[in-house]
Amino acid sequence: MSNNRPMPLRFTIVLVLSFVCLAVPAWADGQVGVDAYKRGDYATALREWRPLAEQGAAGAQFYLGTLYRDGQGVPQDYATARQWFEKAAAQGVAQPQYNLGLLYVEGQGVPQDYATARQWFEKAAAQGHAGAQYNLGTLYRDGQSVPQDYTKARQWFQKAAAQGVAQAQNNLGLLYYNGQGVPQDDAMARQWFEKSAV
Repeated sequence: MSNNRPMPLRFTIVLVLSFVCLAVPAWADGQVGVDAYKRGDYATALREWRPLAEQGAAGAQFYLGTLYRDGQGVPQDYATARQWFEKAAAQGVAQPQYNLGLLYVEGQGVPQDYATARQWFEKAAAQGHAGAQYNLGTLYRDGQSVPQDYTKARQWFQKAAAQGVAQAQNNLGLLYYNGQGVPQDDAMARQWFEKSAV
């Protein structure tokens, strides 16, 4: 009924493309790269973004990280992806902060480290990033890097569910169904399950 793992990187790609304009600050010179990326012309995107990223443009740094993470136009290289995500994340951009959290959860380009993942998810969640909120809920529910705390899991799942994350809605249904962090309530469980199925 529930996928208990953090959102996979494949889901992240869809999420990133859906929220690209909201997740990364706009920068005028980067639009040519964005257009090329959307067409699948990763070589042009790389050529456009690299100089901007080296000049410190957070959006270009984020996109370069994405190219390296996904092996688009370059060999897949999680360590290089991490380096570019870190540069953008240090500028306070939520999406690369979230992506760093995923790399640490999955142990891609870094040793698997739930505590470091949690720190990055917290930074992104504080900015309202739904995926980061969902993953914090998962960490608290499963007791990864934190003491297991169903009440905190519910709080984070609710924030993500309010933004339409079906996995968070489903997990809220499970918490209500099992009485974890909330009083057991079949009616509430059913409501959350129904929302997640839409």
